This record gives sequence, structure tokens and C-alpha cells, in this order.
Amino acid sequence: MPDVKHFDEAEALATVEQLFWRRGSAATAIQDVVAATGLSRSSLYNAFGGKDELYTAAARRYLEHRSRPMFDQLAADGRGMEAVRAFFDRLLRLRLSGEYAGWGCMMANANAENPPDAVRAVLSEHHAVLRDALAAALKVAQSNGELRSGIEAEGAAELLTLLAYAVNLRSRSGATRAQLKSAVTAALAALAS
Repeated sequence: MPDVKHFDEAEALATVEQLFWRRGSAATAIQDVVAATGLSRSSLYNAFGGKDELYTAAARRYLEHRSRPMFDQLAADGRGMEAVRAFFDRLLRLRLSGEYAGWGCMMANANAENPPDAVRAVLSEHHAVLRDALAAALKVAQSNGELRSGIEAEGAAELLTLLAYAVNLRSRSGATRAQLKSAVTAALAALAS
């Protein structure tokens, strides 16, 4: 007779996502996951597999529930540089205030570790989706004459993607809003016509 699950997997995964996001994979032992979820090791292993599989599922959840909606909104915005500014303003707000202030971004944090290959695949997807969303906004800006002559939208999108990761990492290590906003303002000014 198969084991009957007596817990909500989605709820457990949301808890695990926050644990890995806040602490990272290296600093999170399976016993920490057990304590945070209140589940037994065997329940966790049966539902998700080992720690690497659990970390991968948490990373995938973060991408799908937190990052992708924000990136999709940016890609569909249609306001060019104003959409890019709004994206970075929202990013600063999320990283520096509220419930998750000081946690950074789970994807940026994972890039700073040595994640398993399955998590690296999620990180690559995250990077591509963010870069493509920024490229979409920059192409609108270019068509509106908002980008400086000679700026290539794809290359600028890669630059801004790396800036977003830097904002996420520096917000985690105590950078102030003024410091981060200054960097964002300078980067966007360098692109503007």
C-alpha cells in the first residue's frame, strides 16, 4: 500500500523556499528543513527527494512565483526607459523594505554558491528571462529614441541584468538605498539619449 501524504506539499515547499532563500543551501542542513516544516526526513525525501532535489524545487518555485511575474510585467510594460526605471525602483523597494528586506534574491544568492547542476539550469533560465524582459523594454526605448546612439539593446540588457544581480547581492550585505539607487541612476543615465 502506498504511503499516504498527510501534509500540503505546496505549503511545505513555500517554507523550504524561504529557508533556502534566507540562509542559502550550504548553510541549510536537512535538519533545518525538518525543523522549519515540522515534517520528518522520510516525508521530505518521499515527497521531494534529497537535499539537492529539494533545493532545486525551491529554486524553481522562486522563479515561477516571485521572479517570472515581475519579469513578465516588465516585458509587457511598453513604456521603454520608464518601465526599466520602475523595475529597478520596485527591486530596491523589495530588497530594502518589508518582510524579506536583507534577504537579497534567492537566484543571486544561489549564483554566489556552488549549486548542483539542476539548480544551475534554473539560474540560467532566470538570467535569460530577466535579460529578455529588459531587452524587450530597451527595444521599446530604442524605438522611442530614448537610448543613446550606438547602444545595442541586447548588450545593454545583459549589463542591466548583471546590475540587478549586484543590487540583490549588495542589498543582502548592507548597502544603503542611496548607494544602490546611485548605481542604478548612473547606469540608466549612461544608456539614455
